[in-house]
Amino acid sequence: MANEQKKYDVAIIGSGIGGSTLASVLARQGLSVIVFEGGTHPRFTIGESMILETSEAMRALAEFYDVPELAYYSSENYYQNIGTQHGVKRHFSFVHHSPGEHVDVEKSLQAVIPRLPYGHEIHITRQDSDYFLTSVAISYGATIMQSTLIKDIHVKTDGVEIITTKDIVFEAEYVIDAGGMKSILAQKAGWRHRDALSHSRTIFTHMIDVPCFNNVGPSKEVFHHPYRLSEGTLHHIFKGGWLWVIPFNNHTGSTNPLCSVGLQLDPRLYPQRDDLTPEQEFREFIGQFPDLEAQLKNARSVRDFMRIDRLQYSAHHIVGDRFALLAHAAGFIDPLYSKGLYVTHASIFLMADLLLRAKKTGDYSANAFAPLETMTLGYINMHDRLVASSFKSWHNYKLWQVYSVVWLQGAYLEYLRLIMNRFRANGKREKYLELMKPHRLAGGGFDKFFEIQEQIDALMDAVNPEDEADVDRTVAEIRRLFDGFPWMPTTIRALLDGKNHLPDNKLRLNLLNRKVGFMGSGVYREHMFGDESMLHLLILAAQDEMKYSVRGIKKQRETRARLAWQINDSSPSHNHV
Repeated sequence: MANEQKKYDVAIIGSGIGGSTLASVLARQGLSVIVFEGGTHPRFTIGESMILETSEAMRALAEFYDVPELAYYSSENYYQNIGTQHGVKRHFSFVHHSPGEHVDVEKSLQAVIPRLPYGHEIHITRQDSDYFLTSVAISYGATIMQSTLIKDIHVKTDGVEIITTKDIVFEAEYVIDAGGMKSILAQKAGWRHRDALSHSRTIFTHMIDVPCFNNVGPSKEVFHHPYRLSEGTLHHIFKGGWLWVIPFNNHTGSTNPLCSVGLQLDPRLYPQRDDLTPEQEFREFIGQFPDLEAQLKNARSVRDFMRIDRLQYSAHHIVGDRFALLAHAAGFIDPLYSKGLYVTHASIFLMADLLLRAKKTGDYSANAFAPLETMTLGYINMHDRLVASSFKSWHNYKLWQVYSVVWLQGAYLEYLRLIMNRFRANGKREKYLELMKPHRLAGGGFDKFFEIQEQIDALMDAVNPEDEADVDRTVAEIRRLFDGFPWMPTTIRALLDGKNHLPDNKLRLNLLNRKVGFMGSGVYREHMFGDESMLHLLILAAQDEMKYSVRGIKKQRETRARLAWQINDSSPSHNHV
């Protein structure tokens, strides 16, 4: 049955955080957008732990595309806008476990997230965030079709046809498939593959009555950590896997008793136990680690445990003529390091710009969208590389102690340059995209980082973690490589000397030193900061801190929010939620 509606500029399959964000951006910029959602909001999903890179990508989308709501989940300062059902994330923490043993406090790492200038990160309750962002898309003029399953998609030379299971046909110039692993377009094109370096499967749920690990194991003071482990995302790591603990009830203003818990296992070491239910397998596995078992002993699930076999998949290509894959339709590696949402938001920024260009030129070819494929696959491959080496490093803590520095240094450089890109672009989207071209998820697009990262990952591939002599040789070589990398902050370098946390206050007077401060010199300074002066950057940073402060956000809400008594008959695309 043909649909009598107009031909849309863009059709999007899936209204998760990626699909709804892209729909909001495109509708705000004047494109006609239709979104198909097989389920109904609010709905359960995971991907709840924010990171600095994702938050900065959200701020960039909000500013360059004039959709302020997209920044709402970028920090705790937005609780006044999004509610108190979300948790706070003041750190990334890792605690190493060995079977039958209590934890060694020296085998822990707390990577503290800076409070300045934007506030701490948050744990997102996704059923609320995705529902809200879908409503934002509607407010800007997007059409959302919930409870609408797609039977097929026909890509033609002059457009695309989307056919629902009720045989209703919708037409669009371009289609974005954000439908996850079972993406219709990825399967039709024969692009789906599982040729990843990393291997993991998962069992996860939401629970209540999950205590802080400091209550059942060593205290914060014994660990010598700046924060309690419940005040951020806790990773219990062990040979061949890890377990996340993401509480939403970890600050005094919280109104959400839930805690997200998920177990990731290398199926080559721990094949799925089909003789057990997911919960039985989960409980039996954690029983070998006394402190981990103690933390979850009295916790109760509020929904059925879900079990998924190998998580990793990707696609040989991301774009075709008149279509592209987004978010988990493009690929998925592992929840480790919470990079998935960053990949999604970085892809959205570039994808939206390419679609706006195509609207003007009429060129919806795969060649016109080729930069999106290069970027997305580059980000996915880097994540795969980091996850594979991290899993291997957990076999021997000496390897993890040095490899964790690769992750941290890469994240630091990426975050710093993302902020600098936004500052340097000065509101010009084209310049921002040009600055983003060398980025690959970690390392801030800095060639010197990629050189050392590739050498270290090659060493990780070659090492036998069960051979102590081989481990010691590898660790010594990695330390030598770090010694030749002069752009590492002293706070990260201290981890190589045995410190188990980053400081809560990272501000140091030597950061303002013109030669050895945070701006560095030579190729590093040129790449990260261009010709910006320290004074100008400090002014921009102060203005940004004020803009994204609790007071600044409150002021913006009072002047730009769509409060009931402020709504008029103007176009939806010019109003804000």
